[in-house]
Amino acid sequence: MNDATDGEVAANGEVAIPASGDESDAEDSYGGILTAFPYAIRASDSRVFQTYAGISAVFAAGIVLLFAFAIVVLLGASAGAPGGSFTFSRAFFLFLMLLVVAPLVTPVLLVARRHRRTSSDVRYDRGLALAGYGFLAALYVSLVISTPAELQEDPSGPLGAIAELLYGLPTLVAVVPPVAAVVVMYLAQRRFR
Repeated sequence: MNDATDGEVAANGEVAIPASGDESDAEDSYGGILTAFPYAIRASDSRVFQTYAGISAVFAAGIVLLFAFAIVVLLGASAGAPGGSFTFSRAFFLFLMLLVVAPLVTPVLLVARRHRRTSSDVRYDRGLALAGYGFLAALYVSLVISTPAELQEDPSGPLGAIAELLYGLPTLVAVVPPVAAVVVMYLAQRRFR
């Protein structure tokens, strides 16, 4: 039997880690991306961040489901196709999903990490939450810009001029708002840390 340097091996084969300091540290911490969300919500004193963590969790789960359904549709559509094009399409879908989900969950993961390692302040949590909300708004603007002409609604009302302007932009411009929001998120993290 190997020597356990971090703890003693119990009779059932599990390693018992000795308590160092407060016993609630292990219970209050997190072990992955899914448990980082409840941990960050509990640890933060910022209401803005707490609402962002909940909203971003819902949006991230919805986006993952949307991309999962898209891959299932892709599987059905390419059942008789040669292998190379399907592999590239599936990888591209996963890449796009990561480009959307990663910036959504990054503020929550950064706040959870900071609370676990050091004491975080409300300004840091609030700044990252506002940057995260900015990314959500940028995603919406990007979707409006990239809406195909046959799906565009007739812009009317007080925001009609803005919608008309966004519809008139070239489709490639749709990349700019999310990229700008990610840059703002990075700058907010640097500013408030």
